[in-house]
Amino acid sequence: MDRKNIESLFNHAGQIKTLVIGDLMLDEYLWGKAERISPEAPVQVVDVTREDLRLGGAGNVVNNLVALGCQVSVCSVIGGDENGTILRHAFTGKGADLAAVFEDPQRTTSKKTRVLAANQQIVRIDRESKEPVAADYEARIVEFIEMHAAQFDVILVSDYLKGVLTPRVLAAAIAAGERHGIPVVVDPKGNDYTKYRGATILTPNRKEAEIASRVAIHDDESLRLAAAGLLQDLQLEALLITRSEQGMSLFLRDGGVSHIPTVAREVYDVTGAGDTVLALLSLGLAGGMAFAEAARLANVAAGIAVGKVGTSTVSPTEIINEIGHSHSDSDSKIKNLDVLATIIAAEQGRGKRVVFTNGCFDLLHAGHVKYLQKARTLGDLLVLGLNSDASVRRLKGEKRPLIAEEERAHILAALDCIDYLVIFDEDTPLRLIETLRPMVLVKGGDYTPAGVVGKDLVEAYGGRVELVEFVDGKSTTNIIEKILKTYG
Repeated sequence: MDRKNIESLFNHAGQIKTLVIGDLMLDEYLWGKAERISPEAPVQVVDVTREDLRLGGAGNVVNNLVALGCQVSVCSVIGGDENGTILRHAFTGKGADLAAVFEDPQRTTSKKTRVLAANQQIVRIDRESKEPVAADYEARIVEFIEMHAAQFDVILVSDYLKGVLTPRVLAAAIAAGERHGIPVVVDPKGNDYTKYRGATILTPNRKEAEIASRVAIHDDESLRLAAAGLLQDLQLEALLITRSEQGMSLFLRDGGVSHIPTVAREVYDVTGAGDTVLALLSLGLAGGMAFAEAARLANVAAGIAVGKVGTSTVSPTEIINEIGHSHSDSDSKIKNLDVLATIIAAEQGRGKRVVFTNGCFDLLHAGHVKYLQKARTLGDLLVLGLNSDASVRRLKGEKRPLIAEEERAHILAALDCIDYLVIFDEDTPLRLIETLRPMVLVKGGDYTPAGVVGKDLVEAYGGRVELVEFVDGKSTTNIIEKILKTYG
């Protein structure tokens, strides 16, 4: 995955409108020590030292989306009881729209109480209603979906088999998605998946896929057979099967298959990992990612989630750091323009003087390095605009560049003198200069001030242009000629 594209996705997450339909519940955690056996019965005695109450089920999906910065609306039915009031209160401050969360006095709000000692669950106590919601509440959900679905970018279906997702509700959600061109992403449950027919993508785990397909999954071939059957029978565009320590496997309607290995880490608790997968996969699809890229994003997030105890969220920072781990020294400097604009505006707000320069920097040499080091001394931050491969070809001919843009970017970003780097596809950096508004615009000594693109703009808001002399005899052209002469 490309770190800078993931940063851009999170940067635009606040514009993505999500609708979560499913079973809301409370997750209660009682933490304590178990150091003795009860004299009344051969059971452990847990001395409770801490209590924690969290949103569970579809509520944990909402938590994940809120943590990612999305706009979230929730559609569900809860009980008109004390736990229902507590559940609503748990949404306070999250900014989620609960207008379509209906209260039925005849239902019990789902609450799961987990007792833990030494980070291990000892027992779980469930209080809930499982029967399908009453017909009038089902009608309210369907009406909301039909009237409001068009305003959302993605519909998330979180099924915990607690009665909210009746066949009629599921049919309405799937039909609305198809009608408005909105992805419908489903975390399924149960033995019969026909109720999900026509959804965009399902995210069962291996055991759930076995039950639904009636195929015992024990190797790659049986996995393929199970997936093929589900894709065809349910008329899905894609199927993502989560496989615990074996990662994930993505199957597409057109026959494409991607096996995504898990990120190696210690597993503390898998509770809520499926909610994290649902949230990140949905965000990726709503943000325009292909299925495979969105699945890889969800896989990274799930790997972080299982390293935490209980239903937990994963932050954009955690995900970006995990993705950028392979290039920790250089990858963090390479940004898309939208993300970089936010960073630079904040730095300028703190009084930092931003220096900007641009170029192709094909075959980095000492002349380039001296030039960039000098540019960095002219301010507090140096931003480099790097010509893309397509831009270099237009400027220097079809045989250039010699080094591809991503390689050039990482080589340059490894230099201490460069603070940030952005790749641009235009022939000139004018759009970058207009967006970033640097106070110092730097070009090589072979330019005249009048010939520097962006000069008038920068000087108009009080900035200046600086020309930096190149080191004599150091150029990419000279290196190419020497190589051809020596080895040609």
